[in-house]
Amino acid sequence: MRVSDINKLVITLTLSLSAHLCLADEVSTYLDSGAPGLPMAQEDPGVFRVCAPKDNLPFSNENGEGFENKIAEVLAKDLGKKLEYFFFYDRQGFYRNTLKANRCDVVIGTAAGADMTLNSKPYYRSGYVFVYKKNSGYDIKDYDSPDLKKAMIGVVGESPPSRPLSDKGLMEHSRPYRMQRDLNLPPSFLIDDLVKGDIDVAVVWGPIGGYFAKKAAADLVVVLAPEYAETNVHGKEYWNISVGVRRKDKERMAMINGALERQKDAINKILDDYGIPHVPVVDEKN
Repeated sequence: MRVSDINKLVITLTLSLSAHLCLADEVSTYLDSGAPGLPMAQEDPGVFRVCAPKDNLPFSNENGEGFENKIAEVLAKDLGKKLEYFFFYDRQGFYRNTLKANRCDVVIGTAAGADMTLNSKPYYRSGYVFVYKKNSGYDIKDYDSPDLKKAMIGVVGESPPSRPLSDKGLMEHSRPYRMQRDLNLPPSFLIDDLVKGDIDVAVVWGPIGGYFAKKAAADLVVVLAPEYAETNVHGKEYWNISVGVRRKDKERMAMINGALERQKDAINKILDDYGIPHVPVVDEKN
């Protein structure tokens, strides 16, 4: 799931969180798309059309290297469809310019309670993590860990962990990062700063922390942070993740739910191979 989705949903207290752009020769106008008058590809029932950010590892990229790319491949194969992508940057207007503009039909990672999409049964659940160097000697398990009081903490400003950090008086020695990523920086920028020594601890969305820690030059420790929602709802750290489609696409969603169930072992293996921290899905109203 795109981190910007989680951040937006937490702030508003409402959950609304892949090979080249492909348009058919024959186009028409989609008037109820959020992008009136723009051309759209004619839907082919034999094609699994995925909307995805074009440079957003570990989730997706144009080279098909993200874990959501791999999950899309598994689902398309299960359904006997050809996989195609419509890529767009992970920015405001992503859904308006992709799913709602009918240029694609499926978003592989959405928050299970998102109200802008019809969502599948959750296929994984993750939370925020503490990431730090193994040789630091730190032993961080929660927001009361003494080592946090002497560390420079990197955190995305206004993301869920900023609430417990603020409540515990830890923001004074934290370095806030922009919520919307500067596209001049790689998706790994926060973990890169940790490796360089610009920060001592990163508190980041689990898939990002787990994936880039696994690939880092330094030996890093990744620890899931405890859920903070019972203390303060603004600090909710764990989310069920689903596949999203347009709200009217109930038949498509039924097919996807079937594929997710049949391929759950393959999907869990992809998550593990990419170092994505995940815990059992919880039945909740997000």
